[in-house]
Amino acid sequence: MALTADQKKKIIQKFATGKGDTGSPEVQVALLSESIGQLTGHLKDHPKDNHSRRGLLKMVSKRRRLLHYLLKKDEARYKEIVNKLGLSK
Repeated sequence: MALTADQKKKIIQKFATGKGDTGSPEVQVALLSESIGQLTGHLKDHPKDNHSRRGLLKMVSKRRRLLHYLLKKDEARYKEIVNKLGLSK
């Protein structure tokens, strides 16, 4: 269910804004999006898993807050990450 180290490394390399960048909003949103996708698949198989559902809702909220911050700070970067990830905004 959790992201493996290799998966995280690939996502960080793809979305990093510079060398050694692991904490930019783009990277955080990309990592959250991957985790959300995996957890959504888990919840389709286990619809009564309410503990995981709560974690999913927390991740979705955190991603939404990060995207809102990015929209206020730099709209071009916001549009780029939304397009790359295929999010509906």
